[in-house]
Amino acid sequence: MKKLIECNRGEKLKIVKLNAQGELKQRLISFGVMKEALVEILEQAPAKSTIEIKVGKMRIALRAQEAELIEVVAL
Repeated sequence: MKKLIECNRGEKLKIVKLNAQGELKQRLISFGVMKEALVEILEQAPAKSTIEIKVGKMRIALRAQEAELIEVVAL
């Protein structure tokens, strides 16, 4: 198991744990970022300060601090 921020562009992953709390957790869930969701990494900023993922048909940009809270496994 690794964190979303540690993954590379093009990887397809499954979320196994969401370590966010409160308002941030609710916001991520509203975007479909939740346990068992399948995600694909589309783009990353050069310093990995932001990461763009695809969840279902939605594209979402996450800050590194947010991506650090999402644990995933490769498919």
